[in-house]
Amino acid sequence: MAGISSLGIGSGVLNSDLVDQLVTAERKPATQRLDFNQQRTEALISAYGTLRSAITELRLPMRQLSSPEGLKSFSATSSNEDVAVTLDSSKASRGSYTVQVDSLAQSQSLASGTWDSKDSTTIGTGSLTVFVGSESKNIAIDGTNNTLQGLADAINEADIGATAGIVDTGAGFRLVLSSEETGTDNAISISVNDTDGNNTDTAGLSAFAFNGTVQNLTETVAAKDAVVQVNGISITRQSNTIENVIDGLTFDLKAEGITSTVKVSQDTGAVADRVQTFLDKFNTLQQTIQGLSGYNAESGRGGLLSGDSTVRNVQNQLRGMLTGIVPGLEDAGVRSLADVGITTDYKTGQLAFDRSVFEEQLKTYPDDVVALFAEQGRSSDSQIEFVGSNLNTEPGEYKVNITQIATQGGVSGTNVGTASVTIDANNDALTFKVDGSSSVSIQLTAGTYTRDALAQEIQARLDENAVLSSSGQSVKVAFDPGAGALTFTSGAFGSESNVSITSVDTNSAADLGLSVTSGTAGQDVAGTINGQRATGEGQVLFVEGATAAAGMQVRVTGGSTGARGSISFIEGIGERAVNMVTDMVGAGGVLEARTDSLQDELKEIAEQRVQLEDRITSYRERLVSQFSAADALISQLNSTRDYVTQQLAALAPNKRDN
Repeated sequence: MAGISSLGIGSGVLNSDLVDQLVTAERKPATQRLDFNQQRTEALISAYGTLRSAITELRLPMRQLSSPEGLKSFSATSSNEDVAVTLDSSKASRGSYTVQVDSLAQSQSLASGTWDSKDSTTIGTGSLTVFVGSESKNIAIDGTNNTLQGLADAINEADIGATAGIVDTGAGFRLVLSSEETGTDNAISISVNDTDGNNTDTAGLSAFAFNGTVQNLTETVAAKDAVVQVNGISITRQSNTIENVIDGLTFDLKAEGITSTVKVSQDTGAVADRVQTFLDKFNTLQQTIQGLSGYNAESGRGGLLSGDSTVRNVQNQLRGMLTGIVPGLEDAGVRSLADVGITTDYKTGQLAFDRSVFEEQLKTYPDDVVALFAEQGRSSDSQIEFVGSNLNTEPGEYKVNITQIATQGGVSGTNVGTASVTIDANNDALTFKVDGSSSVSIQLTAGTYTRDALAQEIQARLDENAVLSSSGQSVKVAFDPGAGALTFTSGAFGSESNVSITSVDTNSAADLGLSVTSGTAGQDVAGTINGQRATGEGQVLFVEGATAAAGMQVRVTGGSTGARGSISFIEGIGERAVNMVTDMVGAGGVLEARTDSLQDELKEIAEQRVQLEDRITSYRERLVSQFSAADALISQLNSTRDYVTQQLAALAPNKRDN
């Protein structure tokens, strides 16, 4: 008997189409269940993503409100446009100032005599030493550059802080030399070493000498400092940008002989705008939550997250934070958001804002409003300042005890008396090492000084030093008449603060009392906060560990050792909101945990699909095997039937025989 080569040949019924139909019927309910679960899980992940984005949107406006500077917005106006004012709101305070401009700062300009040609007329040879402020450069003039143009190019290439140019007067050419910066400290001085042997006459290179004894150049514009009177107090600066006179204010002077009234007022409207931004974001969050978890009466259906415990937890935390009294403000003029015009609609959960109430409370209780939103530390000791905290610091009152006051490091010279001293090439160079990191070299201006004036000269050279200014370091110089010595004190406090003298000139020890000397480092503040030992760094104490005060930082600016009162730490709503949102949306937060769980469900669904395919493949193989066996049996039966039929037909009598 021939074998079955294709399913269904034997029976005509148990074919591949029937197998496919049975397999499809077996697969369909499982596939529908997995598709439904996958679509629902993906929709939940998307819903949590939408919720997470809406919650994250709260963080930026609340971070602005969590900073005290964000609640102390100020604006400044000037009654005269020739006194422009810019404002650093974080440092400014309310006030009114009269600014009178007596003179503007200007750069010095010098001009030479007239020469027939700028390119061919020789001007002499030798060298020039050009001084601008504390800088100097030696410029050689020889046969390659001994023309007016050659001299101008050499000065410009020296990059000394002065620029040179040639002016064609119509009757000849003149060299014009100008300082790049304004102010008397940037005045130009030129000494000449003329090869003709005479360094002071107007012949040859000495025609360009201009210093304290020889002035062969014409000063066309004198170097001047800006002089202003602020509320009657005279202020002098090198430039027309006046800084560090009033905290947070910078004046840009444009004309002299004028007076302006500058007023700094609190911009309550700007602060209210920041609050409004937060409220808008919060209300958008409430709308998002309502859309995801609310009940639609028209459709009779709830949102995808309806009844979700994570959503309820988010809402409860936010509402609890926004409706309660801030710890530490129980007896203050402002205790909660309701006191500043922010109320909750109990039907929708959204916030309403009365700007007029807020602005009035901000004017009346500025410190309390700041504490309502931002973190604040209130010290009972005027010489102890709250610096900051971290996520671990708990609101409360903390006792402060100081065992060591921070000091500044420095160095002193030796006693050389109080007589005046002459600065020359043998004692005008000094190098210091400041705070163990910055090497600072200065050159003093030649001249005769009293000891106090010498201290001022050294101070001026240090103040203008680029290395110190770029590093934010400083040194205070003074003359101690009792000790007959110069003193140098670091502007920093603590064990890192120090001033050492690392290099001096030949006669510095004899004339100035200064020699190479290592200074004495300062001391860090030491003490405890709430009974826990705090670490000192300069004037700042900070608490480590896992106590309630962990993360608190305070600055001790002076005073005595011993018990120093307490710090009351208040964590405002803004600070708590930022921390709360970070906990919700950050790594390990409730939303991430829920999303991770749903992602795990998707992976499980994918694994179930693989298992389903394995089961369906096995089911198909079983059907094919069973159908093949049945088909073979039916084929055998059919063959038997056909054989029997043939035999019976052969045995039947022939009709013709009948």
